[in-house]
Amino acid sequence: MRKAACPGSFDPITNGHLDIISRASRLFDEVVVAVLINKSKANLFTVEERIELIREVTRDHSNVVVESSHGLLVDFCRARGIQAIVKGLRAVSDFDYELQMAQMNHSLAGVETLFMSTNPQYAFLSSSLVKEVATYGGDVSGLVPDIVLKQLRERLAR
Repeated sequence: MRKAACPGSFDPITNGHLDIISRASRLFDEVVVAVLINKSKANLFTVEERIELIREVTRDHSNVVVESSHGLLVDFCRARGIQAIVKGLRAVSDFDYELQMAQMNHSLAGVETLFMSTNPQYAFLSSSLVKEVATYGGDVSGLVPDIVLKQLRERLAR
């Protein structure tokens, strides 16, 4: 079975993330969305909320599984028999950092990293940018799935 991990904080998941996950699901038998836990980051949504939102927006993909992950991503992959990590690249600036991570992951555990170019429609998109624009009342519809938009608006209204 060919397995891949799509890691990220997904706070919140965007249509750009969803595009990469959907495309990876057509290439692999199983795609594990690894929701990374970083206790030093202040997140808008809890890990459990992020997992539930991702499960909801990927429910049409029977081969997508969503789990949380803490620690080294290669340990997560090794424990689940995952051979590849799929990462979306928005711009050249992403490549420098992601290449270092890919080389480190390969040297630690032999896990391959595959880079997928982001759909140009989402090349500017990040969770941080979505949160910032939404915080100031900007329209982020079309940038996140509808259920995420609803949750985002409710969370920011508090």
